[in-house]
Amino acid sequence: MRCKESNYLMEPYLLQNGELKELIAKIPRWEIKSKHIEREFNFSSFIEAFSFMTKVALICEKYNHHPNWENSYSKIIIKFSTHDLGGITNLDQTLASEINNIFDK
Repeated sequence: MRCKESNYLMEPYLLQNGELKELIAKIPRWEIKSKHIEREFNFSSFIEAFSFMTKVALICEKYNHHPNWENSYSKIIIKFSTHDLGGITNLDQTLASEINNIFDK
């Protein structure tokens, strides 16, 4: 999978059991499900939530990897899975980490 902005090639691979267990520490506050990772984000207003979604969209576009997400007023739920490979990959982990970085600013 080619990263659009830097033209960097990131080859996604499925994370194995040991790597999945390590995700809890590597991407705090994300839930590890059987085939995806997910996190809920809460904001004080719809505008704050939508602004965050815009920032996330730009990151996702950079990696050409897009989440399933829900928005209900000031709450956003983001889910990542690499459907082509049938589960959670290093690419999902990278995006979750970048999203944590912008949320924690």
